[in-house]
Amino acid sequence: MSQANNEQLGGAAISSQDLQGSGCDMTDSMMSMDIREQHDPSLDHLARAMFDKTSTYLQGELTLVQEDYKLLENLNKATASKYSDMRQISTNVARSLHELNEKYKSLEPHLRQIDQIEDSVNKLEQAAYKLDSYSKRLEAKFKSLEKRQ
Repeated sequence: MSQANNEQLGGAAISSQDLQGSGCDMTDSMMSMDIREQHDPSLDHLARAMFDKTSTYLQGELTLVQEDYKLLENLNKATASKYSDMRQISTNVARSLHELNEKYKSLEPHLRQIDQIEDSVNKLEQAAYKLDSYSKRLEAKFKSLEKRQ
């Protein structure tokens, strides 16, 4: 590469051996071309537009991820609040259940007495039916004896 080409490239001395060692296949005719001559203003404009749109896209993606994390944070806060409310409700239910159990235990002797009274009433009722039945038979027997006389 000539000294003039090196100056056109901004003073960086790049030889064809450097490019070949780096994996670039550039012919000597390409090496002699001035990079500034290849510059197309419309390509520069398109490249800038591409980079601007890529930047906008990436910022949108990052904003989307940030919004997703905010949504997850809000969902977690709402869930924690709901669980806190449920814990309070379950605590109140457990307390009420404990109080009801204590009341039941205190009423249990009375409930046993009521059951015993009910059994006694049932036995008394059965005895009354038997007595009624016996008295009807006795009355029938008495009437039959009275008719004989």
